[in-house]
Amino acid sequence: MNRDDRSVLTWGSFGVAVAALFVAIASWTGLTDTGSGDAPSEGSGPTVVDVQLSEFAITPAAIVVPPGPVQLRVTNIGSMVHNFSIPGLSKKTADLLAGESETLDLGILSEGAMDVLCEIAGHAGSGMVGTLTVTSGAAPSGSAAGGDGLHGYANWQEMDQAMEVRAKAYPAATMGDKGGRILEPTVLADGTKQFELVAKEVDWEVEPGKIVTAKTYNGVVPGPEIRVNVGDKVRIVVTNELTESTSVHFHGIRVPNRYDGVDPYTQMPIMPGETFVYEWTTVEAAVGIYHSHHDAQIQIPDGMFGSFMVGEMPIPDVLKEKGYTQVDKEVTMVLNDAGVIGLSLNGKSFPATEAYTMRLGQVMMVHYQNEGLQGHPMHLHQPVGWIIAKDGVPLLTPQPADTIWVSPGERYTVLYKAVDTGVWAWHCHILSHAEGPNGMFGMVSALIVTP
Repeated sequence: MNRDDRSVLTWGSFGVAVAALFVAIASWTGLTDTGSGDAPSEGSGPTVVDVQLSEFAITPAAIVVPPGPVQLRVTNIGSMVHNFSIPGLSKKTADLLAGESETLDLGILSEGAMDVLCEIAGHAGSGMVGTLTVTSGAAPSGSAAGGDGLHGYANWQEMDQAMEVRAKAYPAATMGDKGGRILEPTVLADGTKQFELVAKEVDWEVEPGKIVTAKTYNGVVPGPEIRVNVGDKVRIVVTNELTESTSVHFHGIRVPNRYDGVDPYTQMPIMPGETFVYEWTTVEAAVGIYHSHHDAQIQIPDGMFGSFMVGEMPIPDVLKEKGYTQVDKEVTMVLNDAGVIGLSLNGKSFPATEAYTMRLGQVMMVHYQNEGLQGHPMHLHQPVGWIIAKDGVPLLTPQPADTIWVSPGERYTVLYKAVDTGVWAWHCHILSHAEGPNGMFGMVSALIVTP
């Protein structure tokens, strides 16, 4: 991870710079319509409400209908498979592919309230939850929203105020230590670099007020970053303090098969209270990640991931000729979108994401690493990035890009040069991953460039 940036700016200039961010992104679009609803007239058919599924939201989240026959027209407008379930009624759609729809007939409903959710693993924890309320005299949710883009606010002024309050909270403080700090090894007598990882659950504040039970390495999300050199003898001591078994896979790192971390093939799972040791000598440079490989669809999104670097990434000669002569700042940005952590950058969701700083002319090396369940097109406003490596392998020819698609498990190494001062938004360009009914959230950060 990068070094502490706070010393770069005075608090006064920092506040002025961040304020510019709100202007820079004022033109972003919000979510799509929350749907339409049709209330039945006397003797007519059922109340029909449109419900949309996306990453990771159910819209409207608060579905309100009058008593009587009710149907929900459920459409998946996202890019992943989703479903819609009402456990209290034992009603559920099929798993819907992107663009698919299904009408869910709820029958005749009496007054009451119940939960709704997506039952795909990790999606409810990422935000795909809501309520269905049946109450006399209610207008259907869709017609209350009216398709006017106000997301339930009384008017656009009220909506703007709510969005401004959230935006001005950035960068918000959260409890606990910062994830992803470099883990210093214990050097043994024979020169082996030993790193100790403890798998355990902790209370983790993803954003102000959102405290979840995260599965972690050493109590932080992401886990501490491990850095070694080619030829180092490495020893990773993993102690399991979870209430379930686990294992560790070193993704993108060349290791002996017996340390690949895939139980029961290369090892038995590390049971609660046990310790397992992985040790090998590194043989090649790598930009890798380490994560659980046991119940991984839950343990990884819930926080069990971290960065693992072997050696240094060289600057291509062709970019040195363009002024990229040295790396002034190095940033590892781990992407996530599921589990209890949800849409996040380095374990935090806006407005608690980190504010990065550079001075004019400086060069920043960014390692994008995706530990989520779907791809993310990462976009830094203004500076064009040069992709210099994919999955730790240097490209023969660097590729310019301002939006970089990072699939699950992929790692991209990108060089950015600060060429203009100001506050530059930095976000996933699937806009529903960056904005919601209350404004910015999730996968949003900023780069602040000063003279």
